[in-house]
Amino acid sequence: MEGKASGYAPRMDIESSTLASAHMDETGAAAFAEEAQRISDAVNSFIQGKPEVVSMVLTSLLAGGHVLLEDVPGVGKTSLARSFAGALGTDWQRIQFTPDLLPGDVTGVSVFHQDTNTFVFHPGPIFSHVVLADEINRASPRTQSALLEVMEERTVTIDGTPLPVPSPFLVMATQNPIEMDGTYPLPEAQLDRFLVKTRMGYPDPAAELRVLNGEHAGAQIADVERVSSPERVGALIAAARTVHVAPSLMQYIVALVGHTRSMPQLRLGASPRGALGLLRASRVRAAMLGRPFVVPGDVQVLSGPVLAHRVIPSATFEVSGGLASDAIEEAVAAVEAPPVDAGA
Repeated sequence: MEGKASGYAPRMDIESSTLASAHMDETGAAAFAEEAQRISDAVNSFIQGKPEVVSMVLTSLLAGGHVLLEDVPGVGKTSLARSFAGALGTDWQRIQFTPDLLPGDVTGVSVFHQDTNTFVFHPGPIFSHVVLADEINRASPRTQSALLEVMEERTVTIDGTPLPVPSPFLVMATQNPIEMDGTYPLPEAQLDRFLVKTRMGYPDPAAELRVLNGEHAGAQIADVERVSSPERVGALIAAARTVHVAPSLMQYIVALVGHTRSMPQLRLGASPRGALGLLRASRVRAAMLGRPFVVPGDVQVLSGPVLAHRVIPSATFEVSGGLASDAIEEAVAAVEAPPVDAGA
């Protein structure tokens, strides 16, 4: 990753009024989409056959959120985190969650120094731009809570003093399927802290063959091209908040989330945090597609990844084979979307 830094040069004044104005315009949306595409291309150059997953992680990053990846080992979750760090020009840390991991192993500890007669704080791996929390559901609930608190507050409090983590800050947590041995399922309140939940899935044969060819050719994650910087990513995050959302779209999001709370298929509907996350993610998706405004399609595409892990299916719905994602699809179909009108 360091080897690519010297050749990096900004291609566009991302901090200009184009992206920093009160309301994003067509030019700003085009600049946003171009920058986001460069990041996606850099990551996709190493992560073969998973453009949808890469796009979802980038959407979460630019919306100021975090990602939960649920999948079996060996499908590229660690490589995905490292590739993003390489493309963004940031540091990264991997935390292997185990049953004996302590909260201090994540956040850091204060160590007493006899020569100065003082306690000195030694930061933990959470103080990085990109953090891979590997197999988070193998750690104890107490350690899980320590990570999730930092994700929400973006600070670590030591002896009453809040210490901020770097910005931008992305946690990519992975968990094994809950039926595997030695796992502690995340409580619903903790799942709600993740903006999106998705799966890597196995690559298709063509993509897997490219992986094998890349390994044969000596391809390394360190070769991922650096195409951005923490400062530019911060500017993109700020710019995404200026994407226009019509009042009718706001009402649509509220109606959609509210509908999940009255569905017989669900015993727990989506929270207000889910509505806020859906709004933020929809703004990013619109800008990544070169639009300075959100349309109903943005909300509908993101409803599953943003809301499905925040709801709990009813017992009868589960017995019949229904999934949370199925219920969200039914909610999207049931709630009437407003007309596509940028200024409505």
